[in-house]
Amino acid sequence: MTDSIDYKATLNLPQTEFPMRANLAQREPAILKQWQQDDLYHQIREARSGCDKYILHDGPPYANGDIHLGHAVNKTLKDIVVKSKTLSGFDAPYIPGWDCHGLPIEHNVEKKIGKAGVKVDHSTFRQKCRDYAMRQVEGQRKDFVRIGVLGDWQNPYLTMNFDIEADIIRALGKIAENGHLVKGYKPVYWSVVGGSALAEAEVEYQDKTSFSIDVAYPIEDKTELEKLATAFGELAGEGSINLLIWTTTPWTIPSSQAISVGAELEYSLVQGTCESGPIRLICGAELLESVVERLQVTEHRVLASCSGAALENIVARHPFYQRQIPVLLGDHVTTDAGTGCVHTAPDHGLDDFAVAKQYAIGTLNYVLDNGVFRDDVELFAGQHVYKVDQQVIEVLGEHGRLMSCGKMTHSYPHCWRTKTPLIYRATPQWFVSMDQNGLLEKAKTAIKSVSWHPDWGEARINGMLEASPDWCISRQRTWGVPIALFVHRQTGDLHPQTASIIERVAKLVEQSGMDAWYKLDMSELLGSEADNYQKVTDTLDVWFDSGVTHASVMGAREALCYPADLYLEGSDQHRGWFQSSLKTAIAINGTAPYKAVLTHGFTVDENGRKMSKSIGNVISPQKVINELGADVLRLWIASADFSAEMTVSDEILKRAGESYRRIRNTARYLLSNIDGFDPQQHAVEQSELLALDRWAINCAAQLQDQIISDYDSFQFHQIYQKLHNFCVRDMGGFYLDIIKDRIYTCAEDSVPRRSAQTALYHIAEAFVRWIAPILSFTAHEIWQHLPGERDQYVFTAQWYPLQRLSDSESISERDWAVILQAKEAINKVIEEQRNLGNIKGSLEADIQIFAEQDIQGSLAKLEQELRFVTITSKAQLAPAEGAGDNAVESLMKGLKVAVKRSEADKCVRCWHFIDDVGGDDQHPEICARCIENISGQGETRQHA
Repeated sequence: MTDSIDYKATLNLPQTEFPMRANLAQREPAILKQWQQDDLYHQIREARSGCDKYILHDGPPYANGDIHLGHAVNKTLKDIVVKSKTLSGFDAPYIPGWDCHGLPIEHNVEKKIGKAGVKVDHSTFRQKCRDYAMRQVEGQRKDFVRIGVLGDWQNPYLTMNFDIEADIIRALGKIAENGHLVKGYKPVYWSVVGGSALAEAEVEYQDKTSFSIDVAYPIEDKTELEKLATAFGELAGEGSINLLIWTTTPWTIPSSQAISVGAELEYSLVQGTCESGPIRLICGAELLESVVERLQVTEHRVLASCSGAALENIVARHPFYQRQIPVLLGDHVTTDAGTGCVHTAPDHGLDDFAVAKQYAIGTLNYVLDNGVFRDDVELFAGQHVYKVDQQVIEVLGEHGRLMSCGKMTHSYPHCWRTKTPLIYRATPQWFVSMDQNGLLEKAKTAIKSVSWHPDWGEARINGMLEASPDWCISRQRTWGVPIALFVHRQTGDLHPQTASIIERVAKLVEQSGMDAWYKLDMSELLGSEADNYQKVTDTLDVWFDSGVTHASVMGAREALCYPADLYLEGSDQHRGWFQSSLKTAIAINGTAPYKAVLTHGFTVDENGRKMSKSIGNVISPQKVINELGADVLRLWIASADFSAEMTVSDEILKRAGESYRRIRNTARYLLSNIDGFDPQQHAVEQSELLALDRWAINCAAQLQDQIISDYDSFQFHQIYQKLHNFCVRDMGGFYLDIIKDRIYTCAEDSVPRRSAQTALYHIAEAFVRWIAPILSFTAHEIWQHLPGERDQYVFTAQWYPLQRLSDSESISERDWAVILQAKEAINKVIEEQRNLGNIKGSLEADIQIFAEQDIQGSLAKLEQELRFVTITSKAQLAPAEGAGDNAVESLMKGLKVAVKRSEADKCVRCWHFIDDVGGDDQHPEICARCIENISGQGETRQHA
């Protein structure tokens, strides 16, 4: 036999229909279609029926506009949690939701059909809002599904669903019944653009350039001057005496009714000179230097000092109105900035309102809903607060009361929807009281029982609760759930039968939506009492809508239960949904609505800037999916440490694509080498597996423990790193590299080959589950190509059981750690020789390994199979002291390697250089081992 044998045909070369090129953007939509046709979500529910539940409650995105990258991050993280919990055997339903009421939707509808009650009736307007919100939901739902998020997309919760609107009203009734609802009159954040009150959670801070002015309030009355002389001991100096205030809101000066000082602060009476002549000013002693600099006073001296308490009830005059301005003592006064004398307008500040209330000073109500001064306001009638500052400053100048005027840029509250500056405005509103019935203390106690991820979340929400005023839940809107209450026309009290009335209203709303309230004739519910009561026309804050979904959704849907195991949202929700949910749950149930809270950071570009259309750094999730595929987007999300800001750029996404290809190639290698393997027929028992294969399975088992732990602790970026290392080092750099010879060259049905295939099969079964929560589409693909009987979908499976190394192993786990490190060190030496041109590849090398005793002991256990691990044609082991000059130090301490080119002939089948090549006339081109593998019983292996 001399020239007719095709030895390549005798090799077990890898083959698989699992494609090397992912083509995710083209392949994923077809997979989605299959999931939908098979109703995969409900298959999962059936598979987990009766199992312990794990409830991740979805915080509803707002139904307005396309989804952005932050939405994609949030929904993907939730999907990873739900899928990993399903693999752990939990029944983990996911009910997606949307927030559907509120100002942005109203604004968009107004642009198209005009204002409610002006160009169209309120009922028609609300229906148009409902239609608009539904279109937004449909658009966002399509994009969320495309990302690969599994959920009950055909039956989501929408806060505008009739049943949910009814349950929101029921939640309000329960809060009122439990004594937490109060009607109050106090300053609240007010949007003059939206014409409505806002809650803390609807406020964001942006830089704003404002006027910065110092104003003199004169003390002229003889009696008041005598009081002042008593306070300071004497009134030396010359010129008028003035209390000096500083403000960045000149528009509030017309509403100024008092000046607040700090009781324990020191105040100075200062002699100075201004353009009109000598003047005496009163300001905080600690702030005198900055005041003098700001007023550009050339000459000044301190005439006398006193405490703030000594100034209490002294009366000054308004700078341009005939109004008395008393001095009040306020705890809110500090020496951080200004003058230490705080101009106090109860209409336009919480602290102002509180301190004025202590002195029985009421409000003036000069400013209307739209931010315009009333027609009877002297000097400024009909002027808008946004535009009146300059006029106020001119009037102050005309009266000689303007002491300085400049501009400053500072952080200022803005409406998070309209992005316009807010004002404080005192109005009658409905509040959830934080103090009445101890809601604040109960909430602070409840958060201690919650698991916060990251752990600083507890301190953050605790601090926000501490600073949280009573929650203003009333809005002056058309598109919102009504505050379905009746109040007595004379006393303002709620109807004594409010609880039963609320339930009757809720039943009506369940039938026809919130319009049932607006169409309701009060006599239907109140009978003869109707004339004594009036219907509340305000709507609820949308944060109340979403905040009570623990009752309207979790408490109402059979698939869910209260409390949730997890709330997962962006880190801004400590002041938003986490807080509104906590407050309402405590007010209704007395407990927190969640057992754990997980937050993620915002997406920023490579320069740390937030995504912004104006900057041009926005990365659209739709674009990423269309170009790279949803799985690459999901891999980037999982790879980021989302406890902080998440950096993203085209380059970062490109690197995610490269990492994805490494994972996919590992999967393809596993699949291609178990082609034709039937686990029922071919699997080798654990005790019969080669030592290296048992080690590989053990390595996978240990990694699986870590991966499950990381999923449970939401450390997804750790999973990404461990998967990468497993693919590159443990598999690609060690195990798969070594078994290639055995898989390819051993007899097809031999124990050495079937042993390797058995290990690859077990690893592949585990591997597909590891990646399923993150790379869902790719896991689906892999699942379809795995041999053996199985569920239709990986998403109904549980973690795969893997065997561990026994204590009686001849080659221990520690030995394998030494062997792996030694192989890496040896590879490096061989690679250096190849670069020098001394050899062409590792199989052309004969090596001598000189090792210290502990290393030698581990390597010696491989016996004659050491060469298969080093992937050389010959490998001899010797004590370290026997190393000659030709031995090279390796990267492993205590290990030297001598490399020389083999003088043997190359086997054309296995490519090893072996002395016995040509020893058989029938097969002159191959080695004895290959002859045995194609013609005999097949070679025997024990270790590798």
